[in-house]
Amino acid sequence: MKLSLLHWALLLLVLATNPSLWSTAGAQKSCAQRCGDKNGPCSCHPTCVNLNTCCSDVQNFCLDILPYSGSMMGGKDFVVQHLRVHTTDSIVCKFKENIETRGHVDSSQQVHCVSPLLYESGLIPFNLSLDNGYTFHHFGTWLAVHPSKVSETEKCTLVNETRWQYYGTAGTEGDLTVTWYPRDLPTGYVSIELWGYEETGKPYSKEWTAKWSFLYTLATNVSNSGNFTFTPKPGSPDYQHWEVGALRILNSAHQAGKKDVQALWSNEHALAWHLGDEFRANPVAWARNQCLAWEEQEDNLPNFLEELPDCPCTLAQARADTGRFFTDYGCNMDQGSVCTYHPGAVHCVRSVQASPNYASGQQCCYTSDGMQLLTADSTSGSTPDRGHDWGAPPYRMPPRVPGLSHWLYDVISFYHCCLWAPECHRYMRRRPSSGCQNYRPPRLASAFGDPHFLTFDGANFTFNGRGEYVLLEAGLTQLSVQARAQPGMMSNGSQALGTRLTAVAVQEGTSDVLEVRLSDESRTLLQVLLNQRVLSFKEQSWMDLQGLFLSVAAENVTIMLSSGAGLEVRTQGPSLSVTVLLPDKFWNHTQGLLGTLNNNPADDFTLRSGHILPATASARELFGFGADWAVRNESSLFTYDSQFLVNNFLYRPKHDPSFQPLFPDEVAAYSHPNREVYSVCGDDPFCRFDVLATGSLSVGNATREAHQQHLHRMQSLQRVVSCGWLAPPANGHKNSYTYLEGSTIRFLCDSGYSLDGAEASTCQSDGTWSMPTPRCQPGRSYTVLLSVIFGGLAVALLGVLLYVLIQRRKGHSPKAESGGRGIPGREQPLQRLSGKAGPKNK
Repeated sequence: MKLSLLHWALLLLVLATNPSLWSTAGAQKSCAQRCGDKNGPCSCHPTCVNLNTCCSDVQNFCLDILPYSGSMMGGKDFVVQHLRVHTTDSIVCKFKENIETRGHVDSSQQVHCVSPLLYESGLIPFNLSLDNGYTFHHFGTWLAVHPSKVSETEKCTLVNETRWQYYGTAGTEGDLTVTWYPRDLPTGYVSIELWGYEETGKPYSKEWTAKWSFLYTLATNVSNSGNFTFTPKPGSPDYQHWEVGALRILNSAHQAGKKDVQALWSNEHALAWHLGDEFRANPVAWARNQCLAWEEQEDNLPNFLEELPDCPCTLAQARADTGRFFTDYGCNMDQGSVCTYHPGAVHCVRSVQASPNYASGQQCCYTSDGMQLLTADSTSGSTPDRGHDWGAPPYRMPPRVPGLSHWLYDVISFYHCCLWAPECHRYMRRRPSSGCQNYRPPRLASAFGDPHFLTFDGANFTFNGRGEYVLLEAGLTQLSVQARAQPGMMSNGSQALGTRLTAVAVQEGTSDVLEVRLSDESRTLLQVLLNQRVLSFKEQSWMDLQGLFLSVAAENVTIMLSSGAGLEVRTQGPSLSVTVLLPDKFWNHTQGLLGTLNNNPADDFTLRSGHILPATASARELFGFGADWAVRNESSLFTYDSQFLVNNFLYRPKHDPSFQPLFPDEVAAYSHPNREVYSVCGDDPFCRFDVLATGSLSVGNATREAHQQHLHRMQSLQRVVSCGWLAPPANGHKNSYTYLEGSTIRFLCDSGYSLDGAEASTCQSDGTWSMPTPRCQPGRSYTVLLSVIFGGLAVALLGVLLYVLIQRRKGHSPKAESGGRGIPGREQPLQRLSGKAGPKNK
């Protein structure tokens, strides 16, 4: 039945007053409110670009922005790509659910938004309105970054920042200077403001609140020259309780303290330069009072230390356990080991995940000999944090705010107790270094080369299937790791008789899905996809994501999951290699090509049915085992964003039964390499096989390198026994700070004290010390006295013996002097006594 003109008018009226209905009324040919949707006559999913299935307006509604990241402090101007509009004063940018900033349109009709001040890091969804906030049909994401991980070129710089943070203490006075890049603020004149950070309310309650506050303006109408110098004056009493803050530089045309406008922020820092006359008159006494107040407060807060993980025992373990520990950017041996707060250390790591109840963080520092540096031995030792420096999801509330909660509860108190006043023992007593007696290294499995699989329990096999396969499934956390394998080409243009890993995908529970793959034609560069969208790392190499952290460096991708599991994926010649690290809690919870983690390699070849192939299974039987673990379409984590991938992996069986590879145990030449192969591979069987299967020495060499990396990491992750910290005696000291199995510590007393007890103690294989710490008692040591007496007697006896020998070699002896005869002419015993060789006496 045809609609009357009145009916059409009513329908148009409804659509006009309810714009959200246009998407359904328009047969879903628009991407308005449909970003990420594959269904309908056209797609608004990220995969549509390569598949040529996009709606014509996808770029107008599913936004790309540049730059895509900035400090969570806000103030970064970014441009919405591809969208052109004519409106000038009706742009509203909404971040999260309700944080709005005012956008604008430039002379080329491009839309600009300004990032807001946030209390969290990670990918922040935002929506764009072109009608002054009436509708928000345009969608994008903004990456908010931890303040310390933002490029220095994006911040204003406190010149000689240490002076700012010590200003007013002994010998620190004069002018201070802040600099910035004028091009980052398009204005002739700027204002410079001070903002303070605080957390109020009862700790660990719902009322605990984080807040940045505008305090006052240092200067206004300053020429935008990129430099401002001033002599600090104490802030008014109203602002003295703020001790942590940052400078903000913005256009002078803005009202003082106006939020969420384009601006440059400094690093957060200790506001010594702004503190009052009481501090400047006697900074040591002032800081001591602050330290004592912190000590009292700290003693009334929950003990967060009990739920922190133990540190790795050695530097090698710490650098290898990348699922649970990651480099502390404040003390990094790969960047020169500038360890400001830990002199004597060469490298520190932090626990990746915050503790479950108190969102606290672990820190572990190591010396050049690879041993832990403990606060019990030195104030340079590693200190745990009540507030994890990287924050903790869901962020926003204390003590989970990235960087800033850590500053309030762990850093400014360090200034009070250790840097401004000599009360560091109070701080170290409440922030003691972790021992490592309960540390258990993760278990390791790898896949690389043609490809070869080394399971968690040490079994190994070669599986050359073509398709997509389950490397690992663990129902404990709903962890799934999948890999795609494809055949390569030989130098003569024919298809290789083996396959190589070209993509790896992972998800745990409801986390984001990450996929790492070899990119397009080059097949040597990595692409990383987040929820099927290709990521860019031009601005940031670290990302806080849903349920995981991601770090990318030099063609090496590290994925850290909330369970403590970790993945490393890297290019290795023309293929990918993947390493999976699992903590002990996954014991007996894994299945797939990487086996069952239970220290029993005999059950590593377990089929989905539960049937177990014997360790002696042939290569063809193991080929069937691999095929059994083919991914199922409904559980695939992979992205199919090209016709090749759609045709070869989405619409075809996940395991290609028509591909017949070279089987290792059916190739006689495999075990008899020629000289050229041996020069590359040596005794490495995986290398030798891959040369045979691919006809390429370089492929074999890449396999050998991957295998060596696996063995090296296995060695680094060997468990070591620690006996724990051993105290020195009171009024004495010890000669070593190494507490691992086989280490011996010797004890010495101060002058005027004697040792009562064992002189040394050795760390035993059962994790106990052989002897307790002795005591140093007042008075001269009887042991020393006896050693002097008996030592003197020994010297006297040796002198008599030498005298007798000399006389005998000269031809007489004590008897000869009374008439006897000796043997003349032999002085060799004296030569032996002096270390020279000579014939033995008969």
